Amino acid sequence: MFLIFFFAIVSVLIILRLLSKTSIIHIFLIWWRSFGDRFHVYQTYKIPQYNEHYQENHLYRKVSSYLNSLASLDDSDLKNLNLLSGPKASEIFLHCDANQTVYDTFLSARVSWTNELERDGSRSRSYVLKIRKNDKRRVLRQYLQHILSVTDEIEQRKKEIRLYMNLEAGDGRWRSIPFNHPASFDTVVMEADLKNKVRSDLEQFLKSKQYYHRLGRVWKRTYLLYGQSGTGKTSFIAAMAKLLNYDVYDIDMSKVLDDSDLKTLLLQTTSKSLIVIEDLDRILADKSTAVSLSGMLNFMDGIVSCCGEERVMVFTMNGKDQVDQAVMRPGRIDVHIEFPACDFSAFKSLASSYLGVKEHKLFPQVEEIFHTGASLSHAEIGEIMISNRASPSRALKSVISALQTNADARAVSKPGPRLSGSGSGRTGDETTEPASVFCRESVHTVREFRKLYGLLKMGSRRKDDSMDLSSAEKEGSRHDV
Repeated sequence: MFLIFFFAIVSVLIILRLLSKTSIIHIFLIWWRSFGDRFHVYQTYKIPQYNEHYQENHLYRKVSSYLNSLASLDDSDLKNLNLLSGPKASEIFLHCDANQTVYDTFLSARVSWTNELERDGSRSRSYVLKIRKNDKRRVLRQYLQHILSVTDEIEQRKKEIRLYMNLEAGDGRWRSIPFNHPASFDTVVMEADLKNKVRSDLEQFLKSKQYYHRLGRVWKRTYLLYGQSGTGKTSFIAAMAKLLNYDVYDIDMSKVLDDSDLKTLLLQTTSKSLIVIEDLDRILADKSTAVSLSGMLNFMDGIVSCCGEERVMVFTMNGKDQVDQAVMRPGRIDVHIEFPACDFSAFKSLASSYLGVKEHKLFPQVEEIFHTGASLSHAEIGEIMISNRASPSRALKSVISALQTNADARAVSKPGPRLSGSGSGRTGDETTEPASVFCRESVHTVREFRKLYGLLKMGSRRKDDSMDLSSAEKEGSRHDV
């Protein structure tokens, strides 16, 4: 009886104290919550800012990040909330002040967090978690895992992407700088369906850890970007890094000593990274390179490549026709993405981005020139547009002129079915035009024609000889007569 009376007096005092500060409804909720708390047994857990060795307790930082991300903070009536700027000028974060109690709900269990100052005079702080005992066994472990998962996502979003470059052999092979490349999937010029497929593939990869583990495969994915220079491969790599929010490790193969050194560089990369080797076709064709084909294959999918997860490997080539097929097999290369020369569709995207022009009276003329087979790289057309961005019409006329020059040059350099002076019957450009299939066929036809012509000529000579012989015999008979 005395306890009930005591609790009633305390409740009245709490109400009187808060009456001048908050609304009646809020007072009633606080009173009702405190009344309900008296009928439950609670367990408390303390998360100190530092451990016994005065080292930072990373869990304290994660809890702080999690609590400050709760949506309930925006709608709460907590006092002394702090507004802080983020890494970007447009980002503003809400930060809970010390000695505030924040409530959270997880799987229908209500918990509270309080940030308290330690009483040992160290000026360090602790988070105190308060949870009902009958909820502790049911949700505590899952709740803590939930906090770690959410904070990992928060830290990943806030993370500054860095570009790592390998130096000469020695300690500390990797050096990094902030990676501020402005390219994104919105700015990359690519056929819309292909762009959406690649974006979807990357986003699905981020969520596939359990799927890969269930298959017994390492959680990594490998992309090959191939096409002539200036078609946007490097910009696409930057867009991939920004979408994934991964650091970029750009491996300079000229500074790699041997196969073992390449493995060491791979082991020194971190998870959630984009590992890039550019111009792989040139590297494999260069017999003087320090890394063997076997070493490159092991780098791509050997045992060492399995020593880290959540990685994306990207290789670039100008062309893949001359590359050993062992490099191309699934498992080493998962996704092949071609970057062709600029066509009319890509040109319209460039005109929209660079000049702000979606339609123009010169577009039909540009399209007609593209249909003749003329082509320029995205970089060449982009540079023309940048130089003439003050006048879209002048920029388009400059592009037309450049395309016409390219078309004329292609027409002049186009090989014809002419015979060389040698008896082999090869054209002078047969070996220098690997993509010219029709040229090879025409050479083959010329060879057959020469054989046929030779037979006809030989037959004609024999006929002439026989005719001359018969004439001579007739003349001889005449003289004899």
